[in-house]
Amino acid sequence: MRRRKVESEAMRSVGYDPRARVLEIEFAGGAVYRYFDVPERLYAGLMTAESHGAWFSAHIRDAGFRFERLR
Repeated sequence: MRRRKVESEAMRSVGYDPRARVLEIEFAGGAVYRYFDVPERLYAGLMTAESHGAWFSAHIRDAGFRFERLR
């Protein structure tokens, strides 16, 4: 999955596959996580948020999405 670099203290890059509804985030520490069955509107909200880290914490992190760590 291709990720776009983001200006964030918490994240390096973010990618999204709209057909699979998979959100992929590379965090500042280098860990990459995939979140499954994420609606495209949440990806759009994350990408347009003033603070990517705060938006992620408020809308995705504890929302119950299944996830996996890639590395």
